[in-house]
Amino acid sequence: MRESQRQDSEETQTKQGKQIEIVTCPDCDTQSIIRDESHGERHCHECGLVVSENEIDHGPEWRAFNPSDQESKSRVGSPTRKSMHDKGLTTTIDWKNKDTFGRILSPKKRSQMLRLRKWQQRIRTKDSNERNLQFALSEIDRMASALGLSQQIRETASVIYRTALRNDLIRGRSIEGVTSASLYAACRQNSIPRSLSEISQVARVNRKEIGRTYRYVSSHIGLELEPVDPKKYVPRFCSRLEVSNRVEQQANEIIDETAEAGLLSGRSPTGFAAAAIYSAALLCNEKKTQREVANVSNVTEVTIRNRYQEQIATLQSF
Repeated sequence: MRESQRQDSEETQTKQGKQIEIVTCPDCDTQSIIRDESHGERHCHECGLVVSENEIDHGPEWRAFNPSDQESKSRVGSPTRKSMHDKGLTTTIDWKNKDTFGRILSPKKRSQMLRLRKWQQRIRTKDSNERNLQFALSEIDRMASALGLSQQIRETASVIYRTALRNDLIRGRSIEGVTSASLYAACRQNSIPRSLSEISQVARVNRKEIGRTYRYVSSHIGLELEPVDPKKYVPRFCSRLEVSNRVEQQANEIIDETAEAGLLSGRSPTGFAAAAIYSAALLCNEKKTQREVANVSNVTEVTIRNRYQEQIATLQSF
């Protein structure tokens, strides 16, 4: 009878997409149930009734008394990664020619391990699709390393490329173009200011193809990215120009005032930010030439000059 009451008192509710087990004490009708992992039982905090016992311990079978001991006994592998074609689930033969005890292998064993390592690299990809995916993800990793991007950006770019591959958007386009477009989309998703020109400098395709592929991929998989804010480029450009914080603040104010007037529509955010920095440097008596600003922002001097004239005319009209 008591067992049936206990089972009836346990119910599962759904809250914010998660299942939460609500256990009610059959004697005092309270929900103050405490789980005692050391004794493998659950008891009521109010009346002391043991609600359940002999529960399964889902923890490790070993004990650790300090963090180093716990780390040495832990046998958990690395998490899966989308930036690897096999998600990091396959075995990798180490390049060190040592056994488990740290002893150097004999020449015969080293030759055998070299042959096994070579074959292991060959059989990791079973067909041409996996080989192409492996090449594409290595391209993303190479470009991200050259641009100094974090692991999060690489994972996001890998997910975007896998989505494009699953939707058959790679057909008729180069792998380099789609990987570059995926990396650019990942930067925009994570609010990392990287322009098409910067991506094209480390990619094996030109800027025009990256932009065309990015528009095609984003429209078919529904990325719905917001326009890039020019103010995100200002700190990096000002750091390269070695100007003061006063110039950076003045450039942000110029961008805000001219953007409210509708001047930003249809303009490149990098050129708009470079012109604002050039204007702010003149106003703060830290003059920088248009060529210097153009070199750090990867835009032409003509673009800076045109945007500068438009911004000054807009500010004077206020």
